[in-house]
Amino acid sequence: MLTGSCYCGLVRFEVDDAFRYAFYCHCSRCRRRTGAACAAVGGIEIDKLRITAGHEHLLKVDESEEGYRCLCNQCFSPMYDTVRGSTFAHVQLGALSGTPSQRPDHHIYVGSKADWHEITDALSRFEELPP
Repeated sequence: MLTGSCYCGLVRFEVDDAFRYAFYCHCSRCRRRTGAACAAVGGIEIDKLRITAGHEHLLKVDESEEGYRCLCNQCFSPMYDTVRGSTFAHVQLGALSGTPSQRPDHHIYVGSKADWHEITDALSRFEELPP
């Protein structure tokens, strides 16, 4: 079991250490959302993630048939997005207190990565999404 929280600590969650996949996303939306060169994301079934405190401070934005993004309504920390019709969660690995067993093993959207960022690892890279 892994725990996580927003920056201010009002919203806390736990997630099974059973991520199906993990990656680094270099798209412009993730860069703007995180303020970093890329986002580190882990994918898991939505029922394996539970809000343990501060549910009333959970802000859902960008709602669509695909899913929505979850932020703290006080500090606006991104914690996870729901995807695939809200059946999976894409958890921000930086919001976790512990280290997940599944580490990021590829980069996506490197075709739009920040010009000032150099990827220096040997992980697989995809211009957009993997095939």
